[in-house]
Amino acid sequence: MNRFAPSILLLALFLAPANPLHSQGSGIDRQPAVAGQFYPAGKADLNNMLAALYTKATPSKGIREVLAIICPHAGYIFSGDVAASSYNQIDPSKQYDNIFILGPSHYVGFDGASIYDEGNFITPLGTVEVNTGLAKQLVQQYPFFSDRTDAHLHEHSIEVQLPFLQCIMKAHFRIVPIVIGTQDPEVCKRIGEALRPYFNTKNLFIISSDFSHYPDYRNARIVDKATADGVLSNSTARFLEALQQNESRGIPNLATSACGWAGIVTLLSMTESDPMVELRAIVSKNSGDSEYGDTSRVVGYYSIVISRAQHKDPPPFRLSEKDKSRLLSISRTTLIQYAESGHIPDVDTADLSSALRRPCGAFVTLRKHDELRGCIGQFDTKLPLYRIVQQMTAAAAMRDPRFEPVQPEEVSALNIEISVLTPLKRISSIDEFHLGKEGIYLRKEGHTGTFLPEVATETGWTKEEFLGHCAQDKAGIGWNGWKDAEMFTYEAIVFREE
Repeated sequence: MNRFAPSILLLALFLAPANPLHSQGSGIDRQPAVAGQFYPAGKADLNNMLAALYTKATPSKGIREVLAIICPHAGYIFSGDVAASSYNQIDPSKQYDNIFILGPSHYVGFDGASIYDEGNFITPLGTVEVNTGLAKQLVQQYPFFSDRTDAHLHEHSIEVQLPFLQCIMKAHFRIVPIVIGTQDPEVCKRIGEALRPYFNTKNLFIISSDFSHYPDYRNARIVDKATADGVLSNSTARFLEALQQNESRGIPNLATSACGWAGIVTLLSMTESDPMVELRAIVSKNSGDSEYGDTSRVVGYYSIVISRAQHKDPPPFRLSEKDKSRLLSISRTTLIQYAESGHIPDVDTADLSSALRRPCGAFVTLRKHDELRGCIGQFDTKLPLYRIVQQMTAAAAMRDPRFEPVQPEEVSALNIEISVLTPLKRISSIDEFHLGKEGIYLRKEGHTGTFLPEVATETGWTKEEFLGHCAQDKAGIGWNGWKDAEMFTYEAIVFREE
């Protein structure tokens, strides 16, 4: 077991329902497992409690474009107002494509994560629709996702979030319920990479997690603040380091700093490469703040919101010399292993800078005795830079149609050059294009074409000739096609092995 895994200790006695699954049409709906324990089982009583919790909770701070929330999943009498504080920050009238709910597995041990795709979720307030089509698609597409129902039947970490949504959401919503069983941070990062295409303003992510388990009140405040600071750093490495430091404090009865740490790592793996997100803490408490709590042994709760940054220009893209050296090393290792086995190796991401995690295009060029041996690149990507460099290295070695695939015995004679492309910038006039300094990327009716910045230096073309050749020779839209095409500029940071 990973050292961050929580001890399986419960704040309330668990009683499994007599019929946790119920057939409904062609699906199998998941019935309430903890109604009457973590929250009221009656509809009227539950609505009254939720109304009181929302009134008591921290009101909306006017945060726009909420992408994700972190909120607790304990009994409502202990953590309900903190959870409601998270939900108060989302727009209740927004129509989301999907609401992804990621919770830890408290009762079943397994690797990877399980997505419920058999039917809908039932609560005392009614039915919550599951996007079973997307759930099945993810399970089929990725080996770390499964559809095992036992992970969901008695699990409360997702169930307790649903009444909060049912109470406030004005528009219909669908959920993608994911219970995470893995205790491996690297698997969590792979889960995050799989979910990253959905991390946008069309979807909402809910990370269900309590914080410290079972220290006394004073120590819980210290531990929870350190854990929250790790989250707010927007770095998986710093968050995991905060958990390690908490563990090393030797605090009596501290079983875990966050039972849902795996979901938090999954979230941070999606956010840390995005400079246009903001993370802020809303409120924190622990069970000792409840009239029913025991201050000698508490569980901590935090409300944290992740949103799209407003009125903020992305920082200029920069690569340090250490970043360049690291990318060349990653590319070289990939080249060696891919030529030998056809597999792209895993990368230890713990020491990668935010620049290497940022989605960014790149070209990889291979030369043998100063002669071109392969060159392939990619612009539009949601993958982090280090992954694109790996993929383009493999593609340049094996899939450049101008050359035969690289053989293992050739690898030592090859020199690697990497051109990192700064994020594309849309322009409306060629007056905004700086010939020789910037490359151009044209897009029109499904046709695209590009010239790297150095093409201007190599050819001596004028700006109009540069654009004309790119439109005609690269995009296939005719010499004057650039005049009504979408135009983007970028810069190339070029470095190579010595």
